[in-house]
Amino acid sequence: MAADKYVVPSHLDDPELIGLWTLDEFLAMVIPFVWGILSQHILIGVVLSGAGWWGLKKAKAGRATSWLLHLAYWHLPAGFTGMKATPPSYLRLMAG
Repeated sequence: MAADKYVVPSHLDDPELIGLWTLDEFLAMVIPFVWGILSQHILIGVVLSGAGWWGLKKAKAGRATSWLLHLAYWHLPAGFTGMKATPPSYLRLMAG
């Protein structure tokens, strides 16, 4: 019997991986490591990249990456994440 012509993925919503990590975990490791190399503090860069990966992994803890973006939207100052803030309630009529 011939192999199946069509393959149905078993996990449709899995994020794309770079090696073993998602893109945000990969960047949390690479950015401190590259900083460590450029500033000639390689050991500090390796420690910070490990801590960044571990901290991001614990912060996500089975949730989607968008959870961290939503958390940043509500707890960081307006405009920090590049998103526009909701207008205050007293300007409700001006907003439409």
